[in-house]
Amino acid sequence: MKPGSLGERLLILATGCIKLTDRLARTQSARHIGGQVMRSATSAGANYQEARGAESRADFVHKLQVVLKELRETQYWLMLLECASLAPASALRPLLAEVDELIRMIVKSILTAKSNAARRD
Repeated sequence: MKPGSLGERLLILATGCIKLTDRLARTQSARHIGGQVMRSATSAGANYQEARGAESRADFVHKLQVVLKELRETQYWLMLLECASLAPASALRPLLAEVDELIRMIVKSILTAKSNAARRD
């Protein structure tokens, strides 16, 4: 993976979310939300890797839309951790900022892929 590439950034996000959830209190709510964060954050990167091997432009767009869905879900769970005061804002803010930026990048990639497909039709 190229340094700074989208794939690497998704991997780093997933790693950060894993580290965050490992530091959460062992309460029922923290365990539940932490598990959700871990699933959605790690799924975003895995689905991006799938998109890179897409069999068609439509498959590529579909898989990027799954990445977008997982990133938005990760964003929600991180915000919930913050609202419920289950993790320090200092740990959450960088992750939330990165998720926001990755969402913007994926949306742009989806729009570009759709636009390119429309021009070829």
